Amino acid sequence: MIQKHDNKIKLLETFDNTYPGRNYLITHQTNEFTSVCPKTGQPDFGTIVISYIANKKCVELKSLKYYLQSFRNDGIFYENVVNRILDDLVYILKPKWMEVKGIFTTRGGIHSTVLASNGKKP
Repeated sequence: MIQKHDNKIKLLETFDNTYPGRNYLITHQTNEFTSVCPKTGQPDFGTIVISYIANKKCVELKSLKYYLQSFRNDGIFYENVVNRILDDLVYILKPKWMEVKGIFTTRGGIHSTVLASNGKKP
């Protein structure tokens, strides 16, 4: 679960949503996500897609980039990294709805996609 003083969360910055009464979709995508397989120590590569309907706060993109880059040397399973990103962003943004999708490159002939969401999409 999320620890309030986690160094990764400290990387994330927010700004006020100018239109909190309007449900509009925000999508951020990086095709350069990297982490490490905790079993083999080999690098994992993938695409992370973050979609959300903001409440009062939006995530600042430079801080999001640094946050995602902070996983580069972490030994973490695909399922855990997607859920961790979701948990951290929900914690700081408290969005109306959010979804994080990880699309990881083929490894051992298996292609993996992990999708996690929070809340009900309006």
